[in-house]
Amino acid sequence: MIVLLTMLVIGMLLGFIGAGGAGFIIAMLSEVFDVPIHTALGTSLAAMVFTSLSGTISHLRERNTMLKIGLATGLFGGIGAFFGSRLAVFIPESDLKWFTAGMLFLSAILLWIRVTVGFGSFATQAFAEKNRSSRSRFWMTAGGIGIVTGLLSGVFGIGSTPFIQIGLLVFFGLSLQLSAGTTMLVIIPIALVGGIGYYTVGFLDLKLFAEVVAGTIVGSYIGAKFTTRLHPMALKIAMVAVPMLGGIILLL
Repeated sequence: MIVLLTMLVIGMLLGFIGAGGAGFIIAMLSEVFDVPIHTALGTSLAAMVFTSLSGTISHLRERNTMLKIGLATGLFGGIGAFFGSRLAVFIPESDLKWFTAGMLFLSAILLWIRVTVGFGSFATQAFAEKNRSSRSRFWMTAGGIGIVTGLLSGVFGIGSTPFIQIGLLVFFGLSLQLSAGTTMLVIIPIALVGGIGYYTVGFLDLKLFAEVVAGTIVGSYIGAKFTTRLHPMALKIAMVAVPMLGGIILLL
């Protein structure tokens, strides 16, 4: 019950600022509730299926999703996540905490770039157009983005949202709106297959999973209703601060 109530509060915070918060959830489960880091990673990753599905439905209604690119990249992402979950088993708990914290700090840096200067300046439309129009280059690009980001998600239990967005913006030349919606779609198979991977090796606690899902979904729904009351700059700072805070908690 304590975990459920805590996840409800975290969900309200994350829904309020519009952040995914997988790394923050990992840190809280591991450091506050003494959940083994591998189980925390598996639980957090699997829980993202539901939050990503909800986000994808919203983006589809707004026509902010490139289905072909999202499904192709997500297919390879799921493969990468499965092998990533198997790879995480061989990393000692103490080392995995450091690696995950490092990924959260890197995510915070990338998010800061995204909300300030953006990633669009790194993309060239001529290069991106070739990747979209050539069948072989399309599948190679989708495969590269999917496998790399899927591996990162599988090993570290995070959504890899900024990494996926960079790939879609730079290599496929998507707009910021389309990359955001398509990223949600990509995360669904990554979270689903990665979660299955953790379950097959015994690192997915179903009771804990149910509490995390129930708490974060209800909490984020409530929190999202108050988003417009927060100044845009405060939202940007909070989006960057959440993964950074998660990394700090893991290192304490």
